[in-house]
Amino acid sequence: MKELKIGILGFGTVGAGVVEGIRKNEELISQRTSIRPYVAKIADIDIESDRGIAIGEGILTTDALSVIDDPDIDVIVELVGGVTIAKNFVLRALRNGKPVVTANKALLAECGEEIYQAARDSKAGIYYEAAVGGGIPVLRSQRAGLIGNHIESIYGILNGTCNYILTRMENEGLPFDEILVDAQKLGYAETPPDLDIDGIDTAHKAVILASMAYGAPIPMKACPVKGIRGLSNQEIVNADELGYRIKLLAIIKDNDGEVELSVEPALIPKNHMIASVSDSFNAVFVRGDLVDDTMYYGRGAGRLPTGSAVIGDIMEAAADKFNGAGVPVSVTMMLQKDALAYCPSEKIVKRYYLRLSLFDQPGSMAKLMDIMGRNNISIASIVQNERFKGGYAPVVILTHNIKEADYTSAIKEIGELDISGADPVSIRIEDFE
Repeated sequence: MKELKIGILGFGTVGAGVVEGIRKNEELISQRTSIRPYVAKIADIDIESDRGIAIGEGILTTDALSVIDDPDIDVIVELVGGVTIAKNFVLRALRNGKPVVTANKALLAECGEEIYQAARDSKAGIYYEAAVGGGIPVLRSQRAGLIGNHIESIYGILNGTCNYILTRMENEGLPFDEILVDAQKLGYAETPPDLDIDGIDTAHKAVILASMAYGAPIPMKACPVKGIRGLSNQEIVNADELGYRIKLLAIIKDNDGEVELSVEPALIPKNHMIASVSDSFNAVFVRGDLVDDTMYYGRGAGRLPTGSAVIGDIMEAAADKFNGAGVPVSVTMMLQKDALAYCPSEKIVKRYYLRLSLFDQPGSMAKLMDIMGRNNISIASIVQNERFKGGYAPVVILTHNIKEADYTSAIKEIGELDISGADPVSIRIEDFE
């Protein structure tokens, strides 16, 4: 039986989970793979804090380069995070011919092209299942079970913090800010929570998913991002009354050969599978041209779930290395094309939820309808309840499928008139058609 010597960079939550998972199931892994994993070295700036795991003498070090450059180490596991030091570590390991396993979504989303090319050139490979969806094997499903499919669309709930907040807003009617404080106390949200609630964390994962689906690294600037910061309880209530739930979605589509990509809150029909995903759980809904609809559900973060994904990558990297497999599919799928075409707003078609605070006087609705008509906005329904505040009445409009550019133009015109008492609230409606 071959022995695999593993070097881990970063001994935080996930690093500790990887070590714990290997120790717990070392015998099982060895029986299944004929490779025995062994954590030979761990580098971290803090080697004094107790992680709840006994580490043998000589394994812990503060010198990451001594781990990367050690000729006896077979696989490097990068769990440092960030896009500066971590990038240098990854590139150095690849130049040394060592396969790299990483959970670093920001690094792959922002520096992916350079890293994938370095992995291809070195033939060492980079493996990154844990970067998207924690313990959910959604990337592995694309490069293995769905390898024969053209991916038509992907919808993902990819941030447990946001999903936890939205679930509690719906179930308890509490305001966003109050639940956010609770999420931070429970460890779901960071301080500050910007990457989570502003959608950046989800966008990093969406870019990686879309890059693999369509065969070339996608820059972050190609992904419009809107988070859930300050979302009103009124939108949660209105969505519920209309038969929807609000989720922060990563939306990825093939639009006639062009990539449509965004991260934004969306109204989802309550009867759709992904609408039932609650609390801190993640889910990814994938539609392939051969397989049709599939969904992947589970813990999107956490010590052991994410550690599980890292261990899976470690053993895949080991098998590739020991069997001389060459450049792995996790790299070749990201470098199929030189570039991708992106769908402009003039071609993106979607439905919208629009809430207005409309001035209660004759002619206000007529002005609104005139703007809608001139901008080719087709209306599916209008709901106006008799809840007046300061002479203004709430009006909720649901549109049919319309062009994003037309809708943006209409909203700009509405904002320039004196018929609205507050900024319009717009949220995408996704029917999964």
